Amino acid sequence: MADAILYGVVQTIIESLGSSTLQPIGSIWGVKDDLEKMKNTVLAIQAVLQDAEEQQVENHQVKHWLMNLRDAVYDADDLLSEFTTHVLQQKVMDGDKIVKKVRIFFSSSNPVVFGFEMARKLKAMRERFNDISNDRDQFQLKLVGCPLETRVLTRGRDQTHSFVTDEEVIGREKDKQAIIDLLLDFDVEDNVSFISIVGIGGLGKTTLAQYVFNDEKVQTQFELKIWVCVSDVFDIKTIVEMIIGSATGEKPENLVMDPLQNELRRTLNQKKYLLILDDVWNEDSENWCNLKRLLMGGAKGSKVVITTRTNMVAEITSTISPYFLKGLSRDQSWSLLKKMAFKKGQETINSNLEAIGMDIVEKCQGVPLAIRTIGKVLFFKKTEDEWLYIKNTKLTDVTQLKDGIMPVLKLSYDYLPSHLKCCFAYCSLFPKDYLIDKLTLIQLWISQGFIQSSEESHEVEHVANEYFMELLWRSFFQEAKEHGGMNRWFKMHDLIHDLAQYISKIDCILVDSNAKNVKEKGHHLSFPFYNVSFFEENLSTLVKANKLRTFILAYNK
Repeated sequence: MADAILYGVVQTIIESLGSSTLQPIGSIWGVKDDLEKMKNTVLAIQAVLQDAEEQQVENHQVKHWLMNLRDAVYDADDLLSEFTTHVLQQKVMDGDKIVKKVRIFFSSSNPVVFGFEMARKLKAMRERFNDISNDRDQFQLKLVGCPLETRVLTRGRDQTHSFVTDEEVIGREKDKQAIIDLLLDFDVEDNVSFISIVGIGGLGKTTLAQYVFNDEKVQTQFELKIWVCVSDVFDIKTIVEMIIGSATGEKPENLVMDPLQNELRRTLNQKKYLLILDDVWNEDSENWCNLKRLLMGGAKGSKVVITTRTNMVAEITSTISPYFLKGLSRDQSWSLLKKMAFKKGQETINSNLEAIGMDIVEKCQGVPLAIRTIGKVLFFKKTEDEWLYIKNTKLTDVTQLKDGIMPVLKLSYDYLPSHLKCCFAYCSLFPKDYLIDKLTLIQLWISQGFIQSSEESHEVEHVANEYFMELLWRSFFQEAKEHGGMNRWFKMHDLIHDLAQYISKIDCILVDSNAKNVKEKGHHLSFPFYNVSFFEENLSTLVKANKLRTFILAYNK
């Protein structure tokens, strides 16, 4: 499980150690070298942090190393904040003049003692990071040679294919017809049109594309029907090879790119074709244009359908408005759950189980993957108590459900740039169905130091707003309410909220009604309710969390 917020704090420390605020004072206190050495050590640790996060799932020693690192990182951030606050206070008292540096030592009580104490603490902190850095060598952690946002991710999703039977698909008849209408609309300007199907992981985008691909009307309208699962790596040569292979039934010889592109253009030339590009993640418009250029030779009426989780991909690829796939209705969800949870042909269903089942599908928010996964678990549960347990337990707390749903949802998180990961993880502090005020959330991100700007001219609020819009375009938020003609309030899909809690459960705690989940090392607490007696009764538990950085009341008023 990735430690997104930890990465954000590490980045904050690196920026603080190199800041214009601390550098001058480092010379005065005789700790300039310590600041520089600690910065280099933290940079070295940051370079292997991603690999450590991935290894900790199966390596308990790496997990323990990360816990030690987390404690040190937060302590270091607190120490540097203390330094910075002291320096800024002195600047204010001295009119921001640092010419007579000695004034800093004598403008408050016991300043020399303070300077010595800070130097001692900083040296101790540097040694602590050195020990942690030395310990990492035993794990053979790999360096991330390029920024996380540009690193090629290879995840374990299976390759998809074009076939699905009609009986496997429930509740997508209207969606199917809507896509078919777009495919059979030949009154278009360009020979080749591009259509995107957009939705969160597990919503059934691939299944819908398969459902459409196998429709009889669609099959008869196109001379070539091609299916390509793009998935992790948007490599044009590989994609071209797969298109040729699917269209001709023969795998191309070991050709370099130029003869390959000639072969592709010959294959598509003046033929009306349907191409499905399934599971596209590429957000590089230049990469897309390089592929699109090779697809434009088809006959008028040719269509390319792209399935993707992000609106950013849709904006780059689509020539018409994207099709945003929604969840199944309550009745459709129950029909799917029944299909998965009961034996085929079972006519009578216990009315109590049906009532419980209807409550269970509410938790799934119309996401077929979640419904199917729960249905497979319930197939072996025959009693009301067993069904009630599933109903009353968080999806991420049931091993079979967590293993079936979270890896799919987490792919969206894995593809986020590191600076967006910590911003998303922090959103786990808001309860489900909470109306998130974008302006408030942006200020919270800023207060935590999550917002990075390489351009001094860019206001931090502007950068934070760009972060928010990126997460919105990647389907992590949903527009919920307008204010003065502008979208200001947003929500998170329940399963996306489960994902946020899953990846941030160490640092971010949404306090339950009896405060039992409050951890001593938790750094961010949120209360989805307001009750004075609660705070009085649980004060002794709450004060144990003495490393707090966030304490908010997050309840819908």
